[in-house]
Amino acid sequence: MTETNDQIQTNDIPAASDVPAAAEGQQQERRGGGGGKGGGDRDRRGGGGRGRDNRRGQERDSEWQERVVQIRRVSKTVKGGKKMSFRAIVVVGNERGQVGVGVGKAGDVIGAVRKGVADGKKHLVKVPLTRTSSIPTLSNGRDGAASVLIRPAAPGTGVIAGGSIRTVLELAGIKNVLAKRLGSKTPLNNARAAMVALAGLRTHKETAKERGISLEQLYS
Repeated sequence: MTETNDQIQTNDIPAASDVPAAAEGQQQERRGGGGGKGGGDRDRRGGGGRGRDNRRGQERDSEWQERVVQIRRVSKTVKGGKKMSFRAIVVVGNERGQVGVGVGKAGDVIGAVRKGVADGKKHLVKVPLTRTSSIPTLSNGRDGAASVLIRPAAPGTGVIAGGSIRTVLELAGIKNVLAKRLGSKTPLNNARAAMVALAGLRTHKETAKERGISLEQLYS
């Protein structure tokens, strides 16, 4: 059941007991504003600091790119019938070695995408990149019935992949790679399988350190 406009307007009106408290707060603000030049200077300094924080936050957000892989209308059976909602699969990455896959559900598309972006930023994976914007070794990932094989490629090859796997690789910053989808065609499972494959990548230095040998012995 949805609320009518009259109900929303009635709920938004503050109670009578809240009015004196608001009036007292306004009187205190007027007294503080007339305290002298020092108060005004502090307010100006504080406002400038908040402005810098907002600009920094916008710069951080501008580093991330978001791509919607799939939007589906889903339903949930409840006691009164079926509850319809939207599910969005979103891939988030900065094209510099960090990528994440998120899923969001809401009653509208915008809300589902917003939740998907927030979920993707919570599940970021660090991807080691080579000088040629490729991956160091071959990797295989599996999620459910989907299996993904990712192989490094020579410079100039490009991203040879399709579907949601291509989106994940591009937002991770990989520009030369070969990928093959094996098994299920579900976009969500394929995207998560690609994330598993990227999470399992290790550089040669990390492998040599884990084995307790030098980098030269690893290549010999």
